Amino acid sequence: MTRAGIAIALAIFALLFAAPAHAAPDACAVLARQVDGAGQGAVFVASYPTATDKALKHVAFLYDNAAAALALTGCGDMAHAALIGDAILAALDHDRFWKDGRLRNGYLAGPAANPVTLAGWREGAHWAEDGYQAGSDTGNLAWAMLALLGLYQHGAGDKYRQGALRLAMYVEKSSDAPGFAGGSFGGEPTPQHNSWKSTEHNIDLAAAFTRLAEATQDLHWMLRANQAHALVAAMWDKRCGCFAAGTGLDGRTPNHFLALDAQLWPLLALPGGVVRYGAAIKTARNKMMVGDGFTYSEAGEAVWTEGTAQAALLASLMHQQAQASRLLAVVERARAPDGSYFAADRDTDTGFRLDTDPAQPRRYFHLPHLGALAWAALAQRRFNPFTGKNALP
Repeated sequence: MTRAGIAIALAIFALLFAAPAHAAPDACAVLARQVDGAGQGAVFVASYPTATDKALKHVAFLYDNAAAALALTGCGDMAHAALIGDAILAALDHDRFWKDGRLRNGYLAGPAANPVTLAGWREGAHWAEDGYQAGSDTGNLAWAMLALLGLYQHGAGDKYRQGALRLAMYVEKSSDAPGFAGGSFGGEPTPQHNSWKSTEHNIDLAAAFTRLAEATQDLHWMLRANQAHALVAAMWDKRCGCFAAGTGLDGRTPNHFLALDAQLWPLLALPGGVVRYGAAIKTARNKMMVGDGFTYSEAGEAVWTEGTAQAALLASLMHQQAQASRLLAVVERARAPDGSYFAADRDTDTGFRLDTDPAQPRRYFHLPHLGALAWAALAQRRFNPFTGKNALP
């Protein structure tokens, strides 16, 4: 065989065997496909597209959709990110009752209607809705702020900054220094006030208020960011190198239960977090690893895909590429048949209770999950949703 013939044969061999013939699409492509599948125009995307349970079927949780919009921004797919962003703006403008700048925790998946619709189910002659979905957690509103600010900062238009500003003006009503209270539970006209404070919520708010201060050049929002950061700092326990999950109903007494996001997110979201709170990584590894992945909390028994992707992103941004690659391999094992990702490798308790029924545990299921897909995309693209960049704060 001539040299030219050998070169051609080697090239053909490389094309045939360098990658699987049916390699899974990257998470960005799957996200775009799910947005397209949700309908035309401004859309909310189903959080659990295969769910059959009445409380999860056809539900688009605000957090999952905000995370998806941020992931699409990190993918460079502003067109699909804006479709979710526009649904968030529609929900701000066209709630069936509230006109004060709040959003709900969950909506009906699909095109945004006027008024924007909540998911629910028929019980005899009555229509029922989930009290959590009808309420407004401050952390979820912070994620919506981050999603809108991501669109604004990547050139999608000032309407997204204005939407984030409206949300911030509502959220600051939950001010309870140090930090911010949990928000509200239940539907109109008199939802229940959540007096507890969540470490995770206040991490989210610290990042969102910081981004808003940058977008508006208004130091008022930096003061609010510092207020949220103060609650997070108050939940730090040097003895265990860990963060408490938040407070009890008094808004002061720490709840020392360990949740994974409360350990990892301060390092992703807060300036100097890796230096100041780096011990939380060791605690997370010691207390919340299942096999070679991470679980939701110290009570978890299953690999939580979303949290494992969060740990992979953190490792990557800390330039620990070997660790990041190992964790991404765990995430890839959670692929669902449609190319997205299962929420967990099996049904599992989180260690928390349902707000709608405190006798029941809050659970993650072995179902394809939009939040898991979004965080897989964020980890693959090394895009930090808290900073809007491929970097730590």
